[in-house]
Amino acid sequence: MKNNYKKIQKILFRLGLGIFVAMLLGAGAFYIYTLDYYRADGVAKNTTITKTYDNYYVFSPDKETDLNTGFIFYPGGKVEALAYAPLMKKLSDNGLTVVLVEMPFNLAVFDTDAADIVLAELKGIDNWFIGGHSLGGAMASSYLNKTDSLFMGLILLGAYPLGAVKVPMLAIVGSDDGIVNQEKLKELENPTIIQGGNHGNFGNYGFQKGDGEGSISRKEQQELTVEAIMEFIN
Repeated sequence: MKNNYKKIQKILFRLGLGIFVAMLLGAGAFYIYTLDYYRADGVAKNTTITKTYDNYYVFSPDKETDLNTGFIFYPGGKVEALAYAPLMKKLSDNGLTVVLVEMPFNLAVFDTDAADIVLAELKGIDNWFIGGHSLGGAMASSYLNKTDSLFMGLILLGAYPLGAVKVPMLAIVGSDDGIVNQEKLKELENPTIIQGGNHGNFGNYGFQKGDGEGSISRKEQQELTVEAIMEFIN
C-alpha cells in the first residue's frame, strides 16, 4: 500500500514538474516573441506630441482648426505605438484630437478596452471616432461591437472588422498590401484603395516582412490616408 502511495506521489511530482517546466518555457518563448517588434523610425520619434499620458499620447489641433472631434487609434500588432506619430500629427493638423494608445507587449489583443481610459480622462470632446491599423483595427472593431457606442464611426487601416459594425465605417487599404487577408477584404463594402500603397506605410517603422513593396512613398500614402479620413469625418 505504501509503495503504491509513493508511486502515485512520484507520478504527481513528475507531472507537476513537467507542467511547471512547460509553463516556464512557454513564458520564455512568449517573452522572446514580444521582444521582436517593429520600432518607430527617427522621423516618428522626432514628431511633436502635445501630451504624454501613462498609456497613450495626445496630438491636439490648434484652436483655429479644432473640430471638437476625437479619434482613438489602436496600433498594429508588434508595432511600437510611436511609429504612427507622423500620421497622427497630420490628422491633428487637420483639426482632430488624436489619441494614440500604447498596448501591452505591442499587441492590442491584450487591452481591447483601452479606449475606456481615454474616454474617462479626456473630457469636453463632443464627437468620437475609433480605429486602428491591422490587428489594432480589428481590436477596435471588437471593442466597438461590445460597447453601447458613443462613437460616430470606425476607421480601419489595412484591416477588416470582426463581426458586424453598428456605425459608419471607413476601410482604407493599399493596393499592394501583402499582409492583410485578401478574402476578408472582399467582404468589405466600398473600401478606399490607395493605389501603390502597402501595409506598413501607414506607420513609420520600416519595411514589414511579407508586405508588398508599394509604388508610392510612405509620405504620399499617409497624405492620401489623411485626405480619406477627413472626408469621411466631415
